[in-house]
Amino acid sequence: MTEESFATQVSLPDSPVTSSPECRVISVVNQKGGVGKTTTTVNLAACLAVADEPTLLVDIDPQSNATSAFGIQSDDPSLYRSLVLGEPIPEESIQSVEINNLKLIPSTVDLAGAELELADVSDRTGRLKAALEPFKKYFRYIFVDCPPSLSLLTLNALRASDEILIPIQAEYYALEGLARLLRTVERVRSSIHPGLRVGGIVLTMYDSRTNLSRQVGEDIRSHMPDLVYRVAIPRSVRLAEAPSHGRPIIAYDISSSGAQAYLAMASEFLTRTGKRKRN
Repeated sequence: MTEESFATQVSLPDSPVTSSPECRVISVVNQKGGVGKTTTTVNLAACLAVADEPTLLVDIDPQSNATSAFGIQSDDPSLYRSLVLGEPIPEESIQSVEINNLKLIPSTVDLAGAELELADVSDRTGRLKAALEPFKKYFRYIFVDCPPSLSLLTLNALRASDEILIPIQAEYYALEGLARLLRTVERVRSSIHPGLRVGGIVLTMYDSRTNLSRQVGEDIRSHMPDLVYRVAIPRSVRLAEAPSHGRPIIAYDISSSGAQAYLAMASEFLTRTGKRKRN
C-alpha cells in the first residue's frame, strides 16, 4: 500500500452519515498501563477508516500517546476547555491525519490538570458526552483512548460510550485486573450509565510460542467465551516502531504481523457490532 492510498482529508464530511447505523462510541480502557491500549485504539481506528468507515479518535489521556502516534504535537486546549468549562469543541480543532475517513481530537498536557478541576464542576462525568454529541452525525465510530487509571477523565469516557473495549496483555495477573475493571463497569452501570456494555476483550502482546500466553488466553476464553476476540494481537517489533514514525501500523508496514492482526480484528469488530450492508 502506497502513501498515496492515505490521502489527507482537510475537513469534516460535507454531509452527515445518513444511511448508516447510529454512531457508536467505544472507549478503549484498562486501568493498567503497558497493555497495548493506545496501540489498539490507534490501529483499530485506522483499519476501520480504510474499510470506509468514517471514524473519529478522541485522545483524553494527558500523556497524548494516541496524538503523537499520528505525528501530531498539539497545543490546542479545546478538549480541556470543553471538559472543564463546558465549551463546545470547535470544528477546526479536529485534526486531519494521514488516513482517509479518520479524524483526531488531540490531547494536550492541559488535561493533566482537568482531573482536579472537574471535581468541582456540575455534571462532572457528563462533559465529554455533551462535547461529542454534535459530531456523531459525521461518524460511524468514535473511539476514546482513556488514561491508564480509573479517573474522572475515564469516567467521562465511560459515560459517553455505548460500549468498552478492553485490551489485556497475556500475562499472569490479567484475570485479576480484568475482574477489577468489570466491577468498575458494574458500578458505572448502577450509578451514571445503565446502558454501558462490554463490547469485547482483546489479547495483546500475545506470543503463541510461550506456555504463559497460551494459558492466559485459554483461561480468559473459558471464563468469557463470548467477549474475547478470536484475533490475538502478537508481540511485534514493527508495532513498537510505528509510533516513533508518527504512523499507524497499516501505513508503516502493512505486511507485518501486527498490521495483519489489526486488519483481522477490524473485520471481527464489524461483525460483532452487527454492521449493516449499505445500499
